[in-house]
Amino acid sequence: MSHVPHDLHEQFPEAGEVLHRLKVENLHYRNLAGAYAKVNEEVHRIETGLDAASDERLEALKKQRLSLLDEISVLIGEAQTA
Repeated sequence: MSHVPHDLHEQFPEAGEVLHRLKVENLHYRNLAGAYAKVNEEVHRIETGLDAASDERLEALKKQRLSLLDEISVLIGEAQTA
C-alpha cells in the first residue's frame, strides 16, 4: 500500500501534453479529472490515517478511482489518435 497520492501526471507520465490539452479543451475530461482528484485525495487521507473509514469504504473508493482512471485513459487514447 502506497501513501503517495496518485496524481494524473504520475499515472500517465508519457501523456503530459495530452493531459494539458484535454484540460483546456474538454469539459468531460475536466469533470473526470476533478472527480478523480477528489476521490484520490479521500483515499490518500484514509491510507495515511488522517481520516477514518471502514475497509469496505476504502475499497469502494479505490474501485471508483480505478473506474475514473479507465475513463480518463480512454480519453487520452482518443486524444492521442486524433
